[in-house]
Amino acid sequence: MQTSAATVAEILAEKITNRTARVGIIGLGYVGLPLAMAFAKAGFSVIGIDVQESKVAQLNRGESYIQDVPGDILRPLVESKKFQATTDFSVVGTLDTINIAVPTPLRKTKDPDMSFIVSACQETAKHFGPGKLVILESTTYPGTTDELVLPMLETPRMKVGEQFFLCFSPERVDPGNPNFNTLNIPKVVGGITPACTKLGALFYSQALENVVPVSSTSVAEMVKLLENTFRMINIGLVNEMALMCDRMGINVWEVIDAAATKPFGFMPFYPGPGLGGHCIPIDPFYLSWKTKQAGIEARFIELAGYINGQMPHFVVDKIQNALNEHRKPVKGSHIHILGVAYKREIDDVRESPALDIILLLERRGARVTYSDPYVPKIRLDGHELFSEDGGAMVAEADCVVVVTDHASFDYAGIAASAKLIVDTRNAFKNHASAKIVRL
Repeated sequence: MQTSAATVAEILAEKITNRTARVGIIGLGYVGLPLAMAFAKAGFSVIGIDVQESKVAQLNRGESYIQDVPGDILRPLVESKKFQATTDFSVVGTLDTINIAVPTPLRKTKDPDMSFIVSACQETAKHFGPGKLVILESTTYPGTTDELVLPMLETPRMKVGEQFFLCFSPERVDPGNPNFNTLNIPKVVGGITPACTKLGALFYSQALENVVPVSSTSVAEMVKLLENTFRMINIGLVNEMALMCDRMGINVWEVIDAAATKPFGFMPFYPGPGLGGHCIPIDPFYLSWKTKQAGIEARFIELAGYINGQMPHFVVDKIQNALNEHRKPVKGSHIHILGVAYKREIDDVRESPALDIILLLERRGARVTYSDPYVPKIRLDGHELFSEDGGAMVAEADCVVVVTDHASFDYAGIAASAKLIVDTRNAFKNHASAKIVRL
């Protein structure tokens, strides 16, 4: 006798509420690993699945490669068997819930690369069965869950919302943020059916503080794109303002600080050397790509993307002009970069503007070194650079460029010993010196 849809949902709900559900996380990166830790700490048995054997081996030794997951949190969970990692997708058959948190990069043509999601779903489908909850967390375009994931899991005998349940929940991870993390960032979730949404919300509420159910997967997918498009466009606006102020000899940082005193109708955003990270430089282009299919041109997104993409070139021009004022060419000059992570206090260099700036300077003939306490080495265009001793390099360099304003840098000492400084982050806000050139 076939189990009724209500019974399937009720059985799964009971497993979730009494913490006997076996939780699976596919993709153990900046999103998946913290999520796995949250559910393991909440008392669930968690299996992490990743295709990289080196990552799996490292995690099973209790060693973390994610800054927001310290070893002293991971290790006890591994030792107690609350968390284990594997490369074997056959464990999917033993799982009750499956979160997919794999990368979704852009191709060079700015089209979404769905290959990681497709691969994860194909491997999952080989071992899939009734009574499971699947939640996609990878940032993507509206419609992905319904149009791409659902057809790979649903069969004539296994219907979504009846024999299995499918949701989308956008990741909102902010690496290195001391105030907001996986546990306390509100979790949006939308399902294919109301039963899917109900189970998805129930699942997240077992480990996370605040769950926000929405009416569909498409709404949940669009939420993340709106959030990051909002940031990308406003950063593009303030970067364009920085370009204007530079031409007119106005201090853009002073302008923003003064505007921010208005108690309503204004939210300060700050210019910089370019956008970095996996989300803000990339996510809005999912929306742009999708809207083009609907015959709509996303003009704000395209323009902001262009302006933000030009900022590394603007910084390099700024460096060249600053050196010219000191009667030095870029070619042959020693330029030292402070910070290569895409933002302060993290070790993530994905899409970091520092990488573009270094390459552009090298192509103009500069000798480039860098210091970053979080990033011991970087690989660029077929060669490697290693983080150098900041004190020695700052004094030796013809120009020091602040690209990422880590708090551990000795800005007073840098201001005293550097010959020339180009500051893209207003790190030297309280230092008045003719040798400091601001963005």
